[in-house]
Amino acid sequence: MSVAVRNTRANTLTAGKLPKFAPWGLLAISWAIFVAVFLLLKASGSTKDFNIVGALFFGTILFDVLIVVISMVVEGGRKAKDRLVTSLVMSAFIVVLLPLVSLVYTVISRGVARFDVQYFTYSMRNVISVGGGALHAIVGTLEITAFATLISVPVGILTSIYLVEYGRGRLARAITFFVDVMTGIPSIVAGLFAYALFALIAGPAIRNGAMGSIALSVLMIPIVVRSSEEILKIVPNELREASYALGVPRWLTIVKIVLPTSFAGLATGVVLAISRVIGETAPLLLTTGFTTDMNYDLFSDRMMTLPVFVYTQYAQQGPDATPYLERAWTGALVLILIVMALNLIARIIGRFFAPRGR
Repeated sequence: MSVAVRNTRANTLTAGKLPKFAPWGLLAISWAIFVAVFLLLKASGSTKDFNIVGALFFGTILFDVLIVVISMVVEGGRKAKDRLVTSLVMSAFIVVLLPLVSLVYTVISRGVARFDVQYFTYSMRNVISVGGGALHAIVGTLEITAFATLISVPVGILTSIYLVEYGRGRLARAITFFVDVMTGIPSIVAGLFAYALFALIAGPAIRNGAMGSIALSVLMIPIVVRSSEEILKIVPNELREASYALGVPRWLTIVKIVLPTSFAGLATGVVLAISRVIGETAPLLLTTGFTTDMNYDLFSDRMMTLPVFVYTQYAQQGPDATPYLERAWTGALVLILIVMALNLIARIIGRFFAPRGR
């Protein structure tokens, strides 16, 4: 008798229920259907390119319909309503990601044409149409961003330490206000500031990599301050109080307790700030200018950067536009890969240096 009751309960719990993999399977099938549809449209000549965004969008709508209908038949109306709400939330998330998917797909599909050895080993010196590379732009981007980081990180972290550990009264409120203002300034204003500063010192004709680093540091400093301030606030006050109780002065507590505890978060914030400014174009057009030659000296002559390289290749096309467009798309791809690598480094640092609990 007990065995029969147990089997009845088991059947009651399992009957009329879709398997756990059903939503993901239906989503994959829906996407596959519309991928096939758009591939057929491209093959027939109705569309020029394969529209991955359209395939994913209409596939997601088909998934919403299928999951509700199948759930209504198998699980009943109440569960179908729950499936409908869940699928709509999932669809909203997918729709938000579609611009990113479109961007990545477009850049990769068009950027692989010049993703070769020559692109990473040659500059544009004496190149008129076909050939050439972006080595001078890659080197310029790395040098200018590194020098901007060297300027911004000490200033930003020391400012955040002051605001969290020492700041009280009008000065702290004033610093917080100006940091908020700097966070929202347009990037072109940072470029104008750096240009005006160096023009007053060396004349209006000056262009060099250091000017670009100054402009980028104006954009980086508020990001570093804000991220570092939030990380330092997370450090438990009990750690500080325990150190003070042992007679350790405040500055040594900050150096030995607060900073090591928050190192992972600080490093992550710095890397994310670098990722934020490495693709800026407007301030670098004003400060570094552009050139086709290699230049390793930040303080002498013009330097090329990847964002400016992409802009100039796209804006100043020759009679045959194809080589210029290929170099521009590949430059955009390289820039995206650098940003992705920086974000990956930030995650690795955050995981490796995170405090270990006992």
